[in-house]
Amino acid sequence: MGEKVELPPQVQEQLVRLQQLQQTLQAVVTQKQQLEIELTEADRAIGELEKLSDQTPVYKSVGSILVKYDRQLLVNELKEKKELYNTRVTVLGRQEERTRERIKELQQKLQERLRPAGPS
Repeated sequence: MGEKVELPPQVQEQLVRLQQLQQTLQAVVTQKQQLEIELTEADRAIGELEKLSDQTPVYKSVGSILVKYDRQLLVNELKEKKELYNTRVTVLGRQEERTRERIKELQQKLQERLRPAGPS
């Protein structure tokens, strides 16, 4: 009734690897979501800054203070950040895709190994 089934070492290793891949996937997805938020914020800031004239004073947050800043320089900085965020989101998207594929392959291998042998 309380019979304990011992998994072969190779299956145990694959289960550990599967857990690691799932943790990696979660970290990648979280990073990607955070960058997408940053991207949206940069986009909105650029949109607002572009509505202003060059004479309108703008400020940039530097640490815990605000510093008066040139509007066009700020727009250019934000556009560079946006480009960087886009690149990183793309890279993380590819990494997410590859990790999902590896998880799927490993799950299939584990299912095959754990499938009970049919009648002989």
